[in-house]
Amino acid sequence: SPLVRNVLHAGLQGLLAHGRGAHAAAGCREIRGWDQLSRVLEVDQTPIGKTPRSCPATYVGFWDAIRKLYAGTTEARLRGYGPSRFSFNVKGGRCDECEGQGVKTIEMSFLPDVKVACEVCGGLRFTPETLMVRHRGKSIGDLLAMSVDEAVEFFAAHRAILHPLQLLQDVGLGYLTLGQQSPTLSGGEAQRIKLVTELAKAKPVKDALRAPRTAPHSLYILDEPTIGLHMADVEKLVRVLPRLVEAGNSVIVIEHNLDVIAEADWLMDLGPEGGDGGGRIVARGTPEEVARMGDVSHTGRILEEFLRERRRAGPSA
Repeated sequence: SPLVRNVLHAGLQGLLAHGRGAHAAAGCREIRGWDQLSRVLEVDQTPIGKTPRSCPATYVGFWDAIRKLYAGTTEARLRGYGPSRFSFNVKGGRCDECEGQGVKTIEMSFLPDVKVACEVCGGLRFTPETLMVRHRGKSIGDLLAMSVDEAVEFFAAHRAILHPLQLLQDVGLGYLTLGQQSPTLSGGEAQRIKLVTELAKAKPVKDALRAPRTAPHSLYILDEPTIGLHMADVEKLVRVLPRLVEAGNSVIVIEHNLDVIAEADWLMDLGPEGGDGGGRIVARGTPEEVARMGDVSHTGRILEEFLRERRRAGPSA
């Protein structure tokens, strides 16, 4: 983590911002190959927002397409409503009582504040007039209470909205509601939503290794993204990460989970021990190559056993 985050990430940010010679890379003599990158991004577990206004639909970006869809309905056109009418962040269509948050905060003096649903809009965030506009029988407020799994079926005919919703399903977040308030999301959920935001922008190239250097090339850094995840969600994450590479980007994952390690294109094992007893490269190569270095690498020894058991289990493992 210190090497990737404090040296590589920090150094690349300086180089990309100021160029060669204008910024000395901290913690190392030089960083090579950085000129092939357009940006570097750490996909961490910090919240996607600190207020109830932020939610998966707005953060990932498909809420704009939903607002345009509602603005295009016959009822909205007759009323003269544009897309801004269906935003809970601007005046006009949102509930004035809760200012589009759907909840109100009650201060409890010596106790933690309590949040309750707005008594005017019932937590739907919009005015009664705005909620009268419906698409397939659902108001804009109903959509915010809809789960990702439900929304996938509801928007099956709208590719621009369906694609990011399917990505949320792919990373195991189908149970979240579109309007889930960001302060209620766990760190792992926030990290996967950020990952989906990047995946929604990525467009696969036929040959990522031979993609032209002029093409935008991002480096994504993830620090132990499997912490707290169920094994089924780890499997989904392992299937999703290669999509960023297929789009011509690079991904560095700091990880101890063998399921993730075994799927990597290239491993670098630091050791031989932790803390003061580590910090040296003891093995590097493909997972199969590192697995044959068990005499010098603890990771290699355990990885060899893991790969052996997985081969015995067969393709279904």
